Amino acid sequence: MGIANFSKFTQFKDLINTLPAAYTEEMLKSEQFLLERDEKKKLEIYYAPFEYVNERAKVVIVGITPGLHQMKKSYSTVINSRGHIHSDEEILHEVKKNSSFEGTMRKNLVQMLDELGLHTYLNISSTLDLFNEASRIVHTTSVLTYPVFYNGKNYSGTTPNMLKTELLKKNIMEGFATEIGTIERPLIIPLGVN
Repeated sequence: MGIANFSKFTQFKDLINTLPAAYTEEMLKSEQFLLERDEKKKLEIYYAPFEYVNERAKVVIVGITPGLHQMKKSYSTVINSRGHIHSDEEILHEVKKNSSFEGTMRKNLVQMLDELGLHTYLNISSTLDLFNEASRIVHTTSVLTYPVFYNGKNYSGTTPNMLKTELLKKNIMEGFATEIGTIERPLIIPLGVN
């Protein structure tokens, strides 16, 4: 297991840890966590600690981009790790386990993958285990590594077109394309309309 590049986490970890326990959406979507903006396209990309890459994964589940809910969960995981999880790699692995496709999305994903029999293929009781004790065999990621917002809302992957928008295309090539190349022949499960 390993990390593709956690220099951004090193840069933002202390800032995340200065947030109060009851932080607001405005605190997360603030200039201090803003990575890039394209005002003309109404796009903003914010930092969230999703750098962990499981290079030994047998399965890779790929979404479009983390949403605000996953962003909040990732920040909470970092804040709650203070004092009992020490290495950055461990913290980032916990972030992935706790935040990836978290909420209703995870419930629906597990139901769909179990209906397809993926858990049988992987020799686990349910694909829910991929987010707990079987996390060693899965890598969860997004085509756009960090949370992207279009016109202030979660980006859906459709408008604007991610492959025809320079900011998004650049992020795909620097993030996902590099990351997926570190994993040897995984089963890739793409999610989302695109």
